[in-house]
Amino acid sequence: MAITLKSRREIELMRKAGVVVADVLSKLQEIAKPGITTAQLDSVAIQMAADAGAETLFKGVRSPHAQVPFPGAICASVNEQIVHGIPSEFVKLRDGDILSIDFGVRLDGYCGDAAVTTDIGEVSEDRHKLMDITSRALDIAISKAAPGVKWSTIAAEMQDCVESAGFSVVKDFVGHGIGREMHEEPRVPNFVSDELLANDIVLAEGMVLAVEPMVNAGTYNVRTLKDGWTVVTKDGKCSAHFEHTIAVTKTGCEVLTAKRV
Repeated sequence: MAITLKSRREIELMRKAGVVVADVLSKLQEIAKPGITTAQLDSVAIQMAADAGAETLFKGVRSPHAQVPFPGAICASVNEQIVHGIPSEFVKLRDGDILSIDFGVRLDGYCGDAAVTTDIGEVSEDRHKLMDITSRALDIAISKAAPGVKWSTIAAEMQDCVESAGFSVVKDFVGHGIGREMHEEPRVPNFVSDELLANDIVLAEGMVLAVEPMVNAGTYNVRTLKDGWTVVTKDGKCSAHFEHTIAVTKTGCEVLTAKRV
């Protein structure tokens, strides 16, 4: 497993890409209201990326499971959809929905990738709890990541946070290294497995990771719809997804996809 460590210069370039991602996600959360279609959100993301001189990462990506490349710049996943939801003019957001938006760009040769789940109108308490716990799992990773720390230690704490709240961690999809390419080594799971324990990741300064817990209200089992892209919960219950691109530093880590203050 060849993990490429990034220089300070590379991390600063990735931060610039990350700011574009953060700005787009912030804007999409602002305008994601009942009555808006996910295609409208996609159009805004495309325009904002173009205005920033950035290339969107997801549009045109191919999968062995789908006949057509991914058609959107964002993944827009509603309620029971976990990830890879296709933006559509036929998907109109409704009061009480939760929407997971995943977005990435390449700017000056380097990538940024992040995701957020947002409420649409008045959302039930159990859906708010699901979003809060998923966000909290990501916060655990950010607070614990530092040189010398084993990823299994962080993953165990993330998993415990989720499962002690009565939810489940999606195991079919994990985080990843990121740099010049959207997906680089290593695989970054949000749970502990025999595979992780046998090939643990010891964090080091210069590692840049896209950490992205996906959490289901019910079972962690998933299925893929006929479009070959959209992944949903097998029991039809809601899912939430949060992600940041983080860089391991000498003393901890920095979030590269944070919105500018």
